[in-house]
Amino acid sequence: MEFNETTTGGLFIGLVVVALLALILAPIPMGTSTILMMVGPSMLVFGAICLILGVKLGENRASGL
Repeated sequence: MEFNETTTGGLFIGLVVVALLALILAPIPMGTSTILMMVGPSMLVFGAICLILGVKLGENRASGL
C-alpha cells in the first residue's frame, strides 16, 4: 500500500470516525452532542498534530541525517 496524501487522509478520517462511533455506542454517561462537539474536534486536532510530527520524523529518518 502506497501512502500518499489521499490514502493517509482517508485512513486518518476513518480512524477518527470509528473512535467516535465507539464512544457514542459505549454505555458512558456522556451525551452524543458532547462527544460530537467537544471530543470529536479535539481528536481531530490531536491526531493532525501527531500525524504531522510523524511525517516529519519519517522524512528525517529517511534522509539519513
